[in-house]
Amino acid sequence: MTEATTDHQPLLGYHHLRCHVGNAKQAAHYYRTAFGFTPIAYSGPETGNRDSASWVLAQGDVRLVLTAGLLPGHLATDQQHLHGDGVRDIAFAVPDVRAAFDAALAGGAKPVTEPHEIVDDHGKVELASIASYGDTIHTFVDASGYSGPFLPGYQAVGDTGRLGGLKPLWTVPPGRDFGITAIDHIVCNVPLHEMNTWTEFYQRVLGLTQLLHYDDETVGTQFTSMMSKVVWDGTGKIKLNVNEPAQGKSLSQIQEYLNYYGSSGVQHIAFATDDIATTVKEMRDSGVRFMRVPDTYYDEVRERVDIDALGLDLDRLADLGVLLDQDEDGYLLQVFTEPAQDRPTLFYEVIERHGTRGFGLNNFKALFQAIEREQAARGNL
Repeated sequence: MTEATTDHQPLLGYHHLRCHVGNAKQAAHYYRTAFGFTPIAYSGPETGNRDSASWVLAQGDVRLVLTAGLLPGHLATDQQHLHGDGVRDIAFAVPDVRAAFDAALAGGAKPVTEPHEIVDDHGKVELASIASYGDTIHTFVDASGYSGPFLPGYQAVGDTGRLGGLKPLWTVPPGRDFGITAIDHIVCNVPLHEMNTWTEFYQRVLGLTQLLHYDDETVGTQFTSMMSKVVWDGTGKIKLNVNEPAQGKSLSQIQEYLNYYGSSGVQHIAFATDDIATTVKEMRDSGVRFMRVPDTYYDEVRERVDIDALGLDLDRLADLGVLLDQDEDGYLLQVFTEPAQDRPTLFYEVIERHGTRGFGLNNFKALFQAIEREQAARGNL
């Protein structure tokens, strides 16, 4: 692990994630119902946006933007047709957009949008974007001078907006809040031999440093394996994992993702919670399906972890399919959903940390076995 650099603008956190989806209204309903998010803002024809519709949902510090193109040839339409539903933009909050953008370009990033301001009655926001792996971009956002629900051009859910005060434009009840507090980390998949390219990109462009490295001897089974590196900002607010496939007897889960997504992209988003049992039960009761590890996994956990010392109810965790890992710094609890759409691409993780900065190394084999069962069911193992 290396020390954080100081010649880049600090990343204050994730400002939002934008996903391109086939139907933003239906996707918003899904994330509200199944994940406990609350719709807070909307942009579309009713607000003057003629070619796309976007719903903004919130839970804890997470802002999830679901965008669908309304016309053939719109970027969101074309990318959703190619990739299926997936993450387009990992946006970072920064104190100085111009400085962050200039530092990124000096590190070799390619510009997508130059620094510019957007304004409305609630104030102004400065934005700029750079390209990353595949069709993914990173937007730098300074919204310190803005008091609106999200960004200019978005209308708060429940506002009367352009309907002249006759009735609310959108009257969507809030989600129940399942206890998601923040984004813990984001994981991307890239082709073989590109992992180092993109971790070095993040070091040059964003000033991140390497936190961990897992090789194919560490991460895998007798059938499939992968390699992974993690870069971070030194505080833990930003953690980005980069995976690449490794040679194995069967099709790696990473290569399967690349085949179905059509390029590099975000594999999964890890949501932090302070009470994983409650969060997972709420999600499961709302219809979210989670990957199941072999039952023998929990026998092995009892042998390597002092459950009583941690004060955990392993039977309850086993019933929910929650995984447990411990290192010298603490322990974590984690669980992974099945893909959130028909393509075996984007899925989610729920994680509860207690001290550790790891990612569940001792759970990798069990997780791979669970994923391989799903691959086999799809005829891809």
